[in-house]
This record gives sequence, structure tokens and C-alpha cells, in this order.
Amino acid sequence: MTRTKGRQESFRSVFVCSCFFLLCAWESVAETIHIKGGTVVNADRKFRADVLINGGKIVAVGTVASGVIPDTVIDATGKLVMPGGIDPHTHLDMPFMGQISCDDFMSGQLAALAGGTTMHIDFALPVKHDLMDGFKKWREKAKNSVMDYAFHMAVTKWSPQVEKDMGVLVNKFGINSFKFFMAYKGALMVTDEELLKGFERCKQLGAIAQVHAENGDGVYFKQLVVVQNGILGPEGHALSRPSYLEGEATARAIRLSRLVNTPLYVVHVMSEDALAEIGAARAQGQRVVGEAVSSGLTLDESLMWNPDFHIAAQAVMSPPLRKEKDRQALRHALSASILSLVGTDHAVFNSTQKAAGLPPAGDFRSIPNGVNGIEERMHVVWNEMVNTGIITQSDFVKITSTAAAQIFNLYPQKGVIAPGADADVIVFDPEQEHVISAKRHHSRSDMNVYEGKLVKGKVVVTISVGRVVWKDGIFNVTSGTGRFIHLPPFGPLFEGLDLQDGRAIRARKAPLRRFFEWKGTRVEL
Repeated sequence: MTRTKGRQESFRSVFVCSCFFLLCAWESVAETIHIKGGTVVNADRKFRADVLINGGKIVAVGTVASGVIPDTVIDATGKLVMPGGIDPHTHLDMPFMGQISCDDFMSGQLAALAGGTTMHIDFALPVKHDLMDGFKKWREKAKNSVMDYAFHMAVTKWSPQVEKDMGVLVNKFGINSFKFFMAYKGALMVTDEELLKGFERCKQLGAIAQVHAENGDGVYFKQLVVVQNGILGPEGHALSRPSYLEGEATARAIRLSRLVNTPLYVVHVMSEDALAEIGAARAQGQRVVGEAVSSGLTLDESLMWNPDFHIAAQAVMSPPLRKEKDRQALRHALSASILSLVGTDHAVFNSTQKAAGLPPAGDFRSIPNGVNGIEERMHVVWNEMVNTGIITQSDFVKITSTAAAQIFNLYPQKGVIAPGADADVIVFDPEQEHVISAKRHHSRSDMNVYEGKLVKGKVVVTISVGRVVWKDGIFNVTSGTGRFIHLPPFGPLFEGLDLQDGRAIRARKAPLRRFFEWKGTRVEL
């Protein structure tokens, strides 16, 4: 106890001495923010401390010296001070299934900030399989951004040009992940051969290979069977995409990535079947990252059997929401670190867009896939995981912020409350209750898949790169001020892979030196 107190006093002394030094390094015109009286929660620990921000960075964490006069003081007494959330999976302003998701970068990011997310990684889609055209188009879409963002790039067809462009995107434009669809036959889906070539190129570039894991041929076949049986409503979506097709594709991707020996990131894991494959691979030491999404932790497939078409259709996403047992398995997989982080797969379509699946003109195959979550993620994950005791507060920070920063090679620039980190900070009131509703959210969607859900715990202040952008229900943002963040290649997941490759070569004891006997003479091959 005495030793702990001594360390704390030493820390405070160092803080006070360094506080003035760090402040002097910033220009006098920079805004200074003092968050006082709160409990700082990082992925490794939590502790009482003040936080001082200047020039877009956290300059110190501890006890603020009396001589420091901040421009803004935020009283966080009784509240938690945490790193801003990082959503690793969004689809803003995305053309899909004959529609365009109704949140653009401005509206989607406003929703994110209101929900405590200060950075997101959006999926850029190629234009007619052209990666560079797709990247340029997404940069144009993001011109009205109000917060930090980055891109993953999807690969929908293999060619020498795609291989070349992947290198340009990694080395020049800060892309360090590429997504391959194993579903959406005839549109986005790649073959196993293309998957292997893509995995190999990702390894060369130090980029993370991501997969949407569903067996696209199996889904296409099952959709026809379901329709032939007269099932046209949203429940047909769930029935046509059984969990074992997700499990099969997850297993296949894991084995192909093992063949190449490159890290694999499985997006939006929704079923026990997929979990089993990821858990088995991780237990054997394979570098496989499993991503949960907030909807999968909170909701189940029963929504798609609602007699109200609009309520049922708003829950249509892929892979689909699963059974209650799958939901419970996902939650416990996060607590056991079988799954590593939580995204949203935020791709919102309003009720008019979802109505494309209304019979007789359409059926469940015409309903644009996607649900909301960019504003709700931090709140519902806290409610489902922390308030139930499944994970700790530090675990919450890890799965909503720190893990994403580490995986995509941004840590400790982001994902931690520490001196030198970007000042992406939230103040969270764990006692405040609120009800989620489309009437109060900031998405452009006229529906909310979490409609009417009571949650305990609310983001009350959001600070993005040193600016208070959300406080007391009011935004303070300027369109076009969002930063495109370059993600460096060869992140932590790649460390030591070359040693593994060398060990594998030695272990196979090949090639052998051979000989044969010819008329009494030994001939070396």
C-alpha cells in the first residue's frame, strides 16, 4: 500500500514538472482543455487523474499544476474518461443492391461523434474493379468529413493491374487492409484462386487480408430453394443464409490464409459456427482476428419474423442476425478474447429503400442489406457487456478502441489516454439512462434497429483531435475538417512471420538430395 502511494506521488511530481514543459512546446494560440476529477479508463487499467489537452494532443495525465490556465475546463467528477471509439467497419455513402446508403460522411460522422466514436475506417469499393478509381471516388465522398477516418479497400476481381494498384495504395496512400467478399455471387464475390493471390499480395505488402465469410454459391442455391417454397418476406433472408455457410467460408478462409501464412481478419462474425473455426485456429497459433458487430451482440433473428414488414426489413443484414444462442456465444467469445474487437457494419437504408423487397415487385433478395450502429455501438456494447458483468471497463476500451488502433497500426497515436496520443477523448456517465430512438438519433435513416432500447451509460462529451465537438447535446463541428489518416503497413500482426516461414522450410526437410544406381554407378541428382 505504501509502495503504491509512493509511486503515485512520484508520478504526480513528474507530471507537474513536465506539464509546463509540454505546454511551452505548443503555440500560445492553441486551445487548452482540462478534464478534471474523472476516472481515466485505458485498456490495461483505470485510475483517478486529470487530463490536459493542447494542440490536438494529450499533453499530460495526472494532477494539473495550479499555474496552468486552460481555455476550457470539463468537470468529469463521477464520470469516466476514455479513449474515443474507433469503428473499424462502416459503409457511408455506399452504392449497394440498387440503392445508396443514406448516411454520407457528414451525417454518419455526426452520429458517430454523438455516440463517442472519434475515428472510423470505411470500406472503399472499386469502380468496375478499378481500385484507384474507387479510392479517388471515396476520397471525394469524404470531403465533407468532420472527424478522422481511414479506408479499407475491397478487391472484387484479380488482375495484374489490381496487384500493382494494391502496392500503390499501401505505399503511397495509407491503405493497410484489403477486403475480399466470399459472398454476393455475380457482384462482389471472388474465387478461391483470387483469394489466394490476394492473400499472397497482402503478405508481401504488409497489409491485412479481410474476408466477408459466407459461401456465396451456397447462399445463391439456398435463396432459390427458399423462394421456390413461397417464402418471400424478410424471414427468407435468415433462412437462405444458414450459419453453417458462414462457418464453412470462415474455415476455408482460415485454411487458405494458413497456406500463405498471412494474418486474416474475419469481419462481422455472427455465428457459433464461425466462432468455432476462429477459436480453433487461434488455439493453434494462427493469426486470425475475429470482429464482432454491435447488432450481433444485442439483437437476434426474431426481428425478421415480425409481421410488420418495415420492422422486419430494417434488420436485414449479411451475415444475418442469428439465434439467441449465437448472440450469447458472441458475447462470451469477446470476454475470452476469441473475438478481438467490435465494429458496426453501419450501412443504413431508410424505409423507402428497404421497401424494394416488398412483394410482388420484390422479395427478401431485393432488400438492401445493412443496419445502423455508428452512434449506438458504444452505448449498447457498454449496456450488454459491462452492465452485465461479462467484461470489465478496461475490456470495453480494448474492444471499442485500443484493439482497432493496434490491429491497424495506429497505436499509441490512438486508442489510449496517454501523453503524446491524439486528443480523441470521451467523457462517459455510467449512471445516465436513455432510450434509443430514430426520433433522437443523428443518422439520416428514418428507422433504428435498436428502437425503444433502454440503456444505462451515455457519452456526454466527445473531444476529437483536441476540439470539443459534442457536449450537452450540441455539435461544434465544421464540414471538411475531418482528417484522412494514413495507416502504416506491417503492423503488429506481421511481426515474426518471417521467422515462422523459415522454421516451416526447415521443418519440411526438403528438397532432398537424391541419387540412383545405374549399371553399378551411383548418379547424384
